[in-house]
Amino acid sequence: MDRFLQIFNLKSLVVMVLSIISTYVCLRWDIKADFPLTLVATAVIFPIVFSISGAYKRRETALGNYGTLKSHGLALYYASRDWLPEPSAAVISRCRELQIQLLARTRELFSAEVSQLRQREDAVYATFSEISVYIREQLRGNGMVANEVSRCNQYLSKMMVAFENTKHIYQYRTPRTLRSFSTVFIFVVPILYGPYFASEAVDYATEVTYVMPALFSLVLVSLYNIQNHLENPFDGIGEDDVTINVEEFGARMDG
Repeated sequence: MDRFLQIFNLKSLVVMVLSIISTYVCLRWDIKADFPLTLVATAVIFPIVFSISGAYKRRETALGNYGTLKSHGLALYYASRDWLPEPSAAVISRCRELQIQLLARTRELFSAEVSQLRQREDAVYATFSEISVYIREQLRGNGMVANEVSRCNQYLSKMMVAFENTKHIYQYRTPRTLRSFSTVFIFVVPILYGPYFASEAVDYATEVTYVMPALFSLVLVSLYNIQNHLENPFDGIGEDDVTINVEEFGARMDG
């Protein structure tokens, strides 16, 4: 039910009702016109489908970066556990603690408003700094050979690149002007097309006169809602959001 309401919401109902009223008024006053549907495809369908495609690609890129962040974090943890000549429980525990802290702070950043970006980004980079110090003092200081220490630094570098790429997805959206343009037409076209629905209604039975404007409105607003939910893959609203699961990640290192 929640999934259904995310697509068909109050906006859908309002536009549907307004388009039905528009059609009723046009029928009542015999205002009819055979508007071309190519206008709808050009001004509404194409921009919103383009935006949905762009938002979906951004989500897929974010998932790839998230996987890179986790996998290299695990690789660093396994290095602290398996590459040292005599690994101590304290060294291994510290690496696990830093990896969980990094992922938790990353989740806090991406789930907050963009206005809080700088403050929360500083906390993430503070953890990156702690990991860098850990590699120098705990891994190299406890006898890890130079080429393996270099490999650990490469893991850290790739984690930072993945974070930065994901941060830009979080910070920047699909073209705002295009979304504003399509939004206006999505809510206006079903109402302005009242004369078209009225002209088409002559071929329908009375019982289904208002089915076409209702479906027309639902389709357009539903596409808008889908794009809106995909726009920010970290807001936790849509079904297709990227979930940063810190607890599962910690359990993986316990196993």
